[in-house]
Amino acid sequence: MPRELEKSYAPGQIEKRWAEYWVEQKLFSVPTPSIGPRLPVFSLLLPPPNVTGRLHMGHMLNQTQMDIIVRWHRMRGFLTLWLPGTDHAGIATQMMVERQLAKEGQKRRDLGREAFLERVWEWKRHYGGAILEQMKRLGVSVDWSREYFTMDEKLSRAVREVFVRLYEEGLLYRGNYIVNWCPRCETAISDLEVKHEEVPGKLYEIRYPVIGTEEWITVATTRPETMLGDTAVAVNEKDERYRHLHGKRVRLPLMDREIPIITDELAQPQFGTGAVKVTPAHDANDFAAGKRHHLPEIEVMDEHARMNQNTGAYAGLDRLKARQRVLEDLERQGFLVGVKDYTIALGKCDRCGTVVEPRLSTQWFVKVTPLAERAIQVVEDGEIEIVPENYKQIYLNWMGNIHDWCISRQLWWGHRIPAWYCACGEIIVAREAPTHCPKCGASPLQQDHDVLDTWFSSGLLPFTTLGWPDQTRDQEVFYPTSLLITAYEILFFWVARMIMFGCHFMHGHRQDPERKQASGWGDKKDDSVPFRQVYIHALVRDAERQKMSKTKGNVIDPLDIIDRFGTDATRFTLAAMAAPGTDIAFNPSRTEGYRAFANKIWNAARFVFLSTDANHRKRLLRTAAAGAGNGSRNGLDGFEPASLEDRWIRSRFNRVAASVNAALQTYRFHEAANNIYDFFWGEFCDWYLELIKPRLTDAMSPEKAEVAGSNLLILLEAALRLLHPIMPFITEELWQAIYEDKPLLKSIALAGYPQPDERQFDLAAETEIAILQDLIVSVRNLRAELKVEAKQRVPIQIFAPDANIRRLFEDNLSALERLAHVSRVEFVENLPAKLPALRHSARFDVHLVYEKTVDRAAGKQRLRKELDRIEREINHAHDQLGNAQFLAKAPAQVIERLRNRIAELGILRQKMNDQLGERNGLE
Repeated sequence: MPRELEKSYAPGQIEKRWAEYWVEQKLFSVPTPSIGPRLPVFSLLLPPPNVTGRLHMGHMLNQTQMDIIVRWHRMRGFLTLWLPGTDHAGIATQMMVERQLAKEGQKRRDLGREAFLERVWEWKRHYGGAILEQMKRLGVSVDWSREYFTMDEKLSRAVREVFVRLYEEGLLYRGNYIVNWCPRCETAISDLEVKHEEVPGKLYEIRYPVIGTEEWITVATTRPETMLGDTAVAVNEKDERYRHLHGKRVRLPLMDREIPIITDELAQPQFGTGAVKVTPAHDANDFAAGKRHHLPEIEVMDEHARMNQNTGAYAGLDRLKARQRVLEDLERQGFLVGVKDYTIALGKCDRCGTVVEPRLSTQWFVKVTPLAERAIQVVEDGEIEIVPENYKQIYLNWMGNIHDWCISRQLWWGHRIPAWYCACGEIIVAREAPTHCPKCGASPLQQDHDVLDTWFSSGLLPFTTLGWPDQTRDQEVFYPTSLLITAYEILFFWVARMIMFGCHFMHGHRQDPERKQASGWGDKKDDSVPFRQVYIHALVRDAERQKMSKTKGNVIDPLDIIDRFGTDATRFTLAAMAAPGTDIAFNPSRTEGYRAFANKIWNAARFVFLSTDANHRKRLLRTAAAGAGNGSRNGLDGFEPASLEDRWIRSRFNRVAASVNAALQTYRFHEAANNIYDFFWGEFCDWYLELIKPRLTDAMSPEKAEVAGSNLLILLEAALRLLHPIMPFITEELWQAIYEDKPLLKSIALAGYPQPDERQFDLAAETEIAILQDLIVSVRNLRAELKVEAKQRVPIQIFAPDANIRRLFEDNLSALERLAHVSRVEFVENLPAKLPALRHSARFDVHLVYEKTVDRAAGKQRLRKELDRIEREINHAHDQLGNAQFLAKAPAQVIERLRNRIAELGILRQKMNDQLGERNGLE
């Protein structure tokens, strides 16, 4: 017999043991394949968590979905590569170490660059692997032998190569432009790293005196402190109110500086007063207008958002204190003429929450428009599919309005920009540090102090992790990757940039054509794309569908949930709730329910193990060996349908396998999970085990008992394989136990995934068992209504006008009596509707013969409620059949089943109306 199981299921012990086993055995390591059999390939990249990170519910969902898909492909015979790694997370990691230094009373500048970087590497060695250990706890089936870190030497070399090539191609430039500046992080950040939130603010109206006249021109601003850097006032050329002021000059209040009145589209007549202040050094639109009119650019703030030497009496003040002083002085001198309430879209640093300041700064930029053109085309042409479909248009809209990307960051931790400066003004961009200036021969040279945006190096990962810039066999086999599963929030941060970089640097790449065809991508023409599909998963919210945040106090720690209910139950919860495009309202009570599901599986396995012996195991091993030899081992090999319930469960297993495979193919994780749940709990545990029990102990027919035991073990083994991608730990434990820890393969993860065999579909058996179940459930419901004691057996009467239905019941009297707790079954020619304790169906009526006063009012209420339900179902079915779109898409058998169902419901409705009429007549 299979290995004996503990009486109770203890997920903590089991999960720890198997997580360690999978890593120690290197089960998921994929060596670079040589020329040989062209297996289909499935490859994907783990979105690298920050090295500073701790597992959160977003990671848990993302990695659960990826692991389900990866395990499913691996079990289907794909050569499967899942690449893990972590991101150096420039700003986040530097902030973490700076906080440590602050506790010691130090700053990074006290240490100097080299000593600070050594401190960061030390921090990374001590704390950076925490999230990877947590990932191992989840059981993610990544190839740990290929684990990367975005600042590994090989990846750093690739980053330098990309920077240099972009520079040589004219797609990279250094310039003085307006950037988003975070005074707390002391660095430029990209538009995507700025989060805007609407807050109540003020709109200040300030009048500027027009020189040589008695007139004033009034402008409005939400940032009055920046007026100290104004270099013009703009009006629209078509605005008649100001035509007479064209070419005039105004005196800048507080600064006593003359500035011109210019005509520019920046000013819109319908907005405010129609006149706007122009501050080229502190606003992106003003900067562009300044370039058009050759205006000076006067910076008024330093990198800490304090007023600088250009602001006179306000120098040294924090920007908010400066605002207050400026307003006081404007009001005192008569320049402030109005203050209005105004809603401001306030930009904040996504990392630290500090209000961002538009600031003129010298930075490095990527010209993205040439890169974006191909990145748009490959999505429009279907070379990359984005799922759900609505995200495709969101992506295209954003890419169509993309701006040059500021890639330099004023940090020390990260990939340092490979650019060197000579005193003669020469800039040298090189793969390796130059020894002297190629223009004047001088040395030493000064390397750029800045580092690259973290997303720059992350955007290269689909090809750099496979050996680029060298041409490798890994690229030929595994690039493009098959799939990316990620969150919407990094669609532009990461996904768009991977597409741009992949299409550009892998242009001309060709995937192994036979593997490409075998993998299902034969219709794809462009092999430069970084992935074939992008699946955008939903957000995990709290039970009230509120976004989780520390400020709300509603953050759910997945490790806490795992400690309470186990990893398998947590994974199953996320899968069962993961309908595409729908956010998950996570509630621990659901996980508690799936913990009970795991218990149910465990107890069912214990029953199977106690009901089978060594002969059954030997038979299973022979079947497994035969299947492994011919490559099948995907369905119920060796299962002998010796009874109605065998035919039924074999058919149901194949239908469920079909629906689960179809659901996973389209990322409908919820459908896959719920189909497996219903099969395992409802059909296998609640019905098949109960129906087969007498055969397992049939001393009169040991041959039948032998077949029944073998069928049970074969079915359990196949069902475990069906469930494995979602609940890997309990399925591994039970699968190994079936084989007494001596299976032909090292792990269930390497066994075949059940594939449907339409030849084993048995509609007749499914229909007959459904009728039998209907009868048993009807009797159970009657017993519950009449409060019949559980131990008491009672007789029933059945009216079944169809001889085939009656024969079905007669052939299964033993099961009926046992499962419905019936003492005697009597078949009658009629059951008057006035009888109490009566149940109807389209195929039979059943009466529970039990002497007890019946609450007729409650019975009528039940009948009316059931009639209402039947009417709704009939109306819904008619609506479907009246829908031309449904009829065009639905399979013929689905339409036929719907029509048959309407007929059945019509018979049932008539019976219940008759019963209700007779009961009314009795009163």
